[in-house]
Amino acid sequence: MKKFALLWVLMAGLVPAASAQKDKRAAAILDAMAKKFKAMSAYSAAFTYTPDGGGESFKGDVTVKGTKFRLKLAGQEVFNDGKTLSTYVKETNEVNVQDFDAAATGDINPAKIYTIYQKGYNYRYLGEQKQGGQAIDVVELTPEKKNTQVVNVQIAVNKKDNSIRSWKITDKTGKVTSYRIDRFTPNVGVNDAFFTFDKSKYPGVEVVDLR
Repeated sequence: MKKFALLWVLMAGLVPAASAQKDKRAAAILDAMAKKFKAMSAYSAAFTYTPDGGGESFKGDVTVKGTKFRLKLAGQEVFNDGKTLSTYVKETNEVNVQDFDAAATGDINPAKIYTIYQKGYNYRYLGEQKQGGQAIDVVELTPEKKNTQVVNVQIAVNKKDNSIRSWKITDKTGKVTSYRIDRFTPNVGVNDAFFTFDKSKYPGVEVVDLR
């Protein structure tokens, strides 16, 4: 489950305290981005995940609807229907099932990735860049808490439509991990059953109930 644990850290974007404050320009960019995603009934995204600044990259995808999400990356698939969190590992054909406690996990889940900056974080505007021929604004997040695993998180936001283009995370050892959004689909039609693990679709799966 090491990859899954790492995935939570990367999606959360946890970073230690720094001298940065809540930059007004950065706040305006982040608020516009959050407003865009919160207005959607549901959305899905395909992304490329590159660990440690290079080497092998992995393709992943995520679908979010309210507090529910379904995430696939590196041979694992995570189902959250708002009550139960199920993590399926393809290599071992095993699924770990546990209660989902939104209060306990706080902002550490894909359903809140676009609003994590709103509590306990500082941020500043780093400047404008070009990615894939598009103009983007780059914002750096740093939280108010100390002694976390990551040094900084840089989020690239498309200037045209306020969508996230990419983000990269530097940890305290100097390793850089990046995510790039390859395809984004707003307001996808998806029913609630999509977010619940259905063992009948995984023949022979071993269920490990941790509840």
